[in-house]
Amino acid sequence: MVFNINMNNFATIKHINSYKKVEYYSVCLEHDDFSLFELFLRKHTKENKEKLNHILKWIQVIGDKFGASRFFFRPEAEIADASALPPTGINREPAYIEFNSEKGEHENAANNLRLYCFRVNEHVVFLFNGDIKTRNRAQDCENVRSHFRLANKLTSVIESSFGNEICWNEHKTDIIIEHDFELNW
Repeated sequence: MVFNINMNNFATIKHINSYKKVEYYSVCLEHDDFSLFELFLRKHTKENKEKLNHILKWIQVIGDKFGASRFFFRPEAEIADASALPPTGINREPAYIEFNSEKGEHENAANNLRLYCFRVNEHVVFLFNGDIKTRNRAQDCENVRSHFRLANKLTSVIESSFGNEICWNEHKTDIIIEHDFELNW
């Protein structure tokens, strides 16, 4: 899926899930009923179920147990403070386990499925979209390049909306969005 990030488009913010320590949001582009995160789920539930489940477990663990500390997210900034899941390190729990056909056994492996996101603070995270990363740099990977660039653009637009159409609740544990607010990007 290729997105033209130079056009004047709009997106709406959609709440995804509440956990004990983190509120997760995503965005719906144009008039789409599905958010970028929901599109990610739909695709990878079929194509990369185990890798997706690993990322979903990280979302849950971060949300319920730790909060969205910076060190849980891979830095993926190009023009804004975008990041990605899963975190770096193959031995971090919850670990991704893959069958090694050469050895005939299961072992920890690097999960190359990337979910691009915007960690606003320790309590609010925007989940976007992603795919299987096949190159060292996202900009060089045909699979993730458009998701990476879109995440950076949306992160920039969301950041610039804080204090105007997007405000914090009293304890900065959630956001308050102006009714009928649309992100222009």
